[in-house]
Amino acid sequence: MLQLLSLLQTHRYWPGHELADRLLVSPRTLRRDVDRLRELGYPVDADRGIGGGYQLAAGAALPPLVVDDDEAVAIAVGLQSAAQGTIAGIEESAVQALAKVVQVLPPRLRQRVEALRTMTVPTGWAGSAGDRQLIDAGTLTTIAQACRDDERLEFTYTAREGRGSTRSVEPHRLVSMGRRWYLVAYCLTRHDWRSFRLDRLTDPHRTGARFRPRELPAEDAAAFVRTGIGNIPGKYTVNVMVHAPAADVRAAIDRWGKVEELDERTSRLHMSTDTLDWPAMVLGTIGADFSIVSPPELVDYVREWGRRFARAAGD
Repeated sequence: MLQLLSLLQTHRYWPGHELADRLLVSPRTLRRDVDRLRELGYPVDADRGIGGGYQLAAGAALPPLVVDDDEAVAIAVGLQSAAQGTIAGIEESAVQALAKVVQVLPPRLRQRVEALRTMTVPTGWAGSAGDRQLIDAGTLTTIAQACRDDERLEFTYTAREGRGSTRSVEPHRLVSMGRRWYLVAYCLTRHDWRSFRLDRLTDPHRTGARFRPRELPAEDAAAFVRTGIGNIPGKYTVNVMVHAPAADVRAAIDRWGKVEELDERTSRLHMSTDTLDWPAMVLGTIGADFSIVSPPELVDYVREWGRRFARAAGD
């Protein structure tokens, strides 16, 4: 009946035989379930006969929300992101909505969502469009539950250079970094702490073996990931002279670059990045003049931005 209600919520017209096939039930069972929905107050219109079908009545009050497991996890992730301030002005409303959603979930699903909520460390960084990852909701919740239960995890991991290997780890926390997700864990294969990008991680499964948590060699999981990313050489090494105090530049880039103070009004910005949109955006938000020392690709990129903004301003 829940599957039937979910299909009817699309408000499209469903031929009876097609709806029965989708639900893997007989036409008789379908008619009985439609009658039950009507008894519960759902206005379902029906055309009788061989070519008949069903549709939720137009203009009817919206029925209770019906979501599957992956959709519920997606709702929780989105609300948690908003609650952590990535969308300005709706933090309090997002917290209240998240509490209501979790409260009405069935116990099995509530445990998965709660594990994801409590085991995720946010960074408050929005990221860029090029950072988007496609990650299965089941992967997220499996890892979150392993973190919560201090249970060893095994998975296949593809390294930066493309080499794959099987890893056995003691999971610590998930880190949500804009559009990217990371697992911070103690790697029993490498005998050291590591951060793993979730889009490079496949077939995670819990082993059932418990462990005693180790002390993370960082302030928190987010700081550990930031440090690791900072040590990875990016595609572009950015070197920019900024005509602004070093404190102002540091406030704009947070921890995603190094700022060298040259004098009270001038500083030098160093960044290592795989995309040019992030440094260009940061430089634009500082609100000060700057001179690009390197790379030449950033000069071309900013020049094109300048032409686009000039056209927008009618110049």
